Amino acid sequence: MTDTQTPEERRELARRTVLAAGGVAVTAVGVGGAFAVSAQASDQASGQAAGQAAGHVSDHEDACYTLTSELVEGPYYIDADKIRQDVTEDQEGIPLHLRLKVIDAETCRPVRNAAVDIWHCNATGIYSGYEAMGSGGGGGGGPSGPPPSGTPTDTPTATPTDTPTGPPPGGGGGHQEPTDDERYLRGTWRTDRHGHVGFRTVFPGWYQGRCVHIHVKVHVDGEWTDAGYEGGHACHTGQLFFDEKSVLASADVEPYASNTTTRTTLDEDTIYPDNGHEGGLLYLKYDRRHIARGVHAHLTLGVAPDETNDG
Repeated sequence: MTDTQTPEERRELARRTVLAAGGVAVTAVGVGGAFAVSAQASDQASGQAAGQAAGHVSDHEDACYTLTSELVEGPYYIDADKIRQDVTEDQEGIPLHLRLKVIDAETCRPVRNAAVDIWHCNATGIYSGYEAMGSGGGGGGGPSGPPPSGTPTDTPTATPTDTPTGPPPGGGGGHQEPTDDERYLRGTWRTDRHGHVGFRTVFPGWYQGRCVHIHVKVHVDGEWTDAGYEGGHACHTGQLFFDEKSVLASADVEPYASNTTTRTTLDEDTIYPDNGHEGGLLYLKYDRRHIARGVHAHLTLGVAPDETNDG
């Protein structure tokens, strides 16, 4: 590297050096039954040591200079009103420890004191705050009773300009007003000085039209107060995804095994951008023979702090 290089040239050289170092092979390992906060520090230390020994870099470094895909917010977002790391409440399911790192995709520097929201359905496909809508993207399941027969006897009252009042199957469409006061599997927490944030939750289930996923939103330039996080703007709205092996393993465990809704695979999902970790595909660690003991998931989110991406 010479003094005559421009900042852009130095950045590109750094990026190429990272990519040339190779990726990290992620394998399934046992994680035990406990999810202590110290597990995060242990994961980081062991991961760094393994990477140095193998001559590899971590997935966080490999994600530098890459913006994480912006995706639809969906109809079930509720503005941050639960400042907490453990969002489980009384929900049954496979314990999931989620660790995210938020970085500025241009500089690779950690984004500190950002507010990170997560929200997702429970093991049977229900979102808190929207229990009346059931499992199926707001449809409350399929129609019941026998199908209609014969021909219409009345002239339809709707016109071609009328629009549906509810979201389409799969959780798309605009925001819906909550139907209840439940708030399980939702929470907001701040990133530390290294850009890290962690949550305790359960492995999500599935519902009509969508693969297994977690919604995520990153807020910056706001202020942390006694009441929570106020002001600022959302610089990233995305979704986090799980590979098929982990989902199939979870489907053998109760209460997931009792979910009779037809499952949409990762490849079939119409929202997953099919671009791997850049699109939100999580790195996972778990005992493949005993996934019920728990899963560790982590990912680096590359964001543009000066931009607004509210989904």
